[in-house]
Amino acid sequence: MKRWDVVVVGEIYADHVFSGFQHWPAPGEEVHTDHYLRELGGGTVNTACGLARLQRRVRLVGLIGEADREWFKSRLKSFGLSADGLRCSPLDTGVTVSVSTAQDRSFYTYPGANRRLTELLDDPGTRSELIAARHVHFAMPLAADLARRLFPLLHKAGCTTSLDVGFSPDWLQDPDNHWTCRAVDYFFPNQAEARLLSGDESAEAFRDWAQSVGLRHAVIKLGAAGAAAIVRNDLLRVPPPPVHAVDMTGAGDAFDAGFIDGVLNGESIEHCLQRACICGALCTTRIGALEGLPDLFSLRSTYEQIYGP
Repeated sequence: MKRWDVVVVGEIYADHVFSGFQHWPAPGEEVHTDHYLRELGGGTVNTACGLARLQRRVRLVGLIGEADREWFKSRLKSFGLSADGLRCSPLDTGVTVSVSTAQDRSFYTYPGANRRLTELLDDPGTRSELIAARHVHFAMPLAADLARRLFPLLHKAGCTTSLDVGFSPDWLQDPDNHWTCRAVDYFFPNQAEARLLSGDESAEAFRDWAQSVGLRHAVIKLGAAGAAAIVRNDLLRVPPPPVHAVDMTGAGDAFDAGFIDGVLNGESIEHCLQRACICGALCTTRIGALEGLPDLFSLRSTYEQIYGP
């Protein structure tokens, strides 16, 4: 019996979220909004909280500044998550400013303590936490040499794995990372990230690239169009449920949580995509990345409304 269903490890941020803008400002222009939120952030936190909402046993692993520990501890507790897996760094907690409209979002980021993640993941104590999970999700651009040290250990321990590197152009355009893409069980780029890999944002171009590289399970997040996965050399597409979207922040991370939840249930790729698209869509109905994360009841009821019992 594994101690945790999932260990989610990677970059952690304090998010400053500005939303509700009607348009993007031109250079030198100022726009105003009444919607601002300070929140825990980063794909690591968002996906971990999403999985905890779905009643998974989750271990969150990452680095924050000492000054923020009590804030993280209190906020994570509201999702049923412990902060015990977070290590304090002499560097400040990373910071991300998110600016979004109903259609899209942009980010401005200071890495902070996340610069020491490789050191953390090379620590024997951290590695013992990773292998104690059924599934390990990396929400970070995992360095190629670190991946080659970690994945054999995780596979030997019977862990399934997934990876969402976020918008990391240097990582995505470096052929040295193709080994990592092959080693991971599930790889989750969005369209902008897929374009850096394949030269085009289309699902077809991503499929061709993934097949040429030899990925195990290739999934592309298509925003308002849902998602697609390569199944037996063909594209399996799943649309999202209709929702009133108010903030796109964290939708991709919620998608990851829904997909991983399906993997842990032993679902087919199609059912994993369906669950993922529901989680991603429902996340957009509230401001910020965390408040819209669905619980298990919301996921199941939305699933039954769309696909039947």
